[in-house]
Amino acid sequence: MTTTTQPEKVVVKKNFDQVAWTWMRYSAFLLIPLAWGHIILQDVVVGVHNITTDYAINRMANMGWKIYDIALLGFAFAHGMNGVRQVFRDYIHKPETFRLVSIILLVVWFLITLVGAIALLAIQPVVS
Repeated sequence: MTTTTQPEKVVVKKNFDQVAWTWMRYSAFLLIPLAWGHIILQDVVVGVHNITTDYAINRMANMGWKIYDIALLGFAFAHGMNGVRQVFRDYIHKPETFRLVSIILLVVWFLITLVGAIALLAIQPVVS
């Protein structure tokens, strides 16, 4: 007589790398259409030779475009910083040092994204 046993469920505690990997996938889901939308609009629909100061002023007068640009900045820069973090992983072997570098990169990402968001939101063009 043989008995079958149910496999024991293993609970894995999430660490920073797992959370970063998950959020990179979520943000890529939004980043791809944001980036392609930007390229298609600026390069195909409007055309790079037709982007004038008036076009930029009209675009920056719209809060929707500001939010679009902030999202594009935040997601794209996050992907870049995570890539840099992965390159550092190849060269930094002490876990404490790598954790410190990861925290520094996270703070740099946050500050640059915040400065970019403030700059975009502070623009109040006068549309004539």
